[in-house]
Amino acid sequence: MPRFAANLSMMFTEVPFLERFGAAAQAGFAGVEFLFPYEHPAQDIARELARHRLANVLFNLPPGDFKAGERGMASLPGREAEFAGSVDLGLTYAKALGTPRLHVMAGLLPTGADRSRHRATYVANLRRAAETAASAGVDLLIEPINTRDIPGYFLNSQAEAHAIREEVGAPNLKVQMDLYHAQIVEGDIAVKLRRYLPHVGHIQIAGVPERHEPDTGEVNYPYLFALLDELGYAGWVGCEYRPANGTLAGLGWFRRATASEPNA
Repeated sequence: MPRFAANLSMMFTEVPFLERFGAAAQAGFAGVEFLFPYEHPAQDIARELARHRLANVLFNLPPGDFKAGERGMASLPGREAEFAGSVDLGLTYAKALGTPRLHVMAGLLPTGADRSRHRATYVANLRRAAETAASAGVDLLIEPINTRDIPGYFLNSQAEAHAIREEVGAPNLKVQMDLYHAQIVEGDIAVKLRRYLPHVGHIQIAGVPERHEPDTGEVNYPYLFALLDELGYAGWVGCEYRPANGTLAGLGWFRRATASEPNA
């Protein structure tokens, strides 16, 4: 059975952020992820990770002005210096938290923009960022995201993400495959897992279409968990979903999935 990491930006929101680490550990999680750590000093987060013996498996690089609607800078011409600074900040936090991988958000494609120009910027930024991250022993991830949740997001399909990964050519650049987004955009998840898994650095899950617990909606996650075992996936599965009626009340799927795991 895969190793599950609680997403603390969406789960355990019944308590303040720094209290969610203890709540996740008490619920049985050994790993956590979150969108952004930057509102908190790295040492405060590191303290909670150590106190509760949790691994931080993933967070995102700074996205630009998130409150104003920005969703990354990597594909935005003219923002190269700001993006490079965001890589440095993300790596500083990753070193303090022992985080092995960071998600690079691509950004939004403006209406009428020259997509080829944005793609060239994206590839060049990723190439430089991957080189910087490699010196710190960190993997970078790019993630296709559906345009229903984030209209205008630059990167949407698995094929496009892997084409960009190949063009960048950095061994520490991988794809973050969120099965929720993949189902909405293109479906055929099992076939895509079989095709792309060797180049996938992280997986995330949520029920489709409401983005609640993975035991709701149209995706057969027990089948996909078994497939990940069959394919030998050794990474983490991030639980990036919004609990429908409270985090603890919705963890039946997690208890069933990990019932035979010795450390669950």
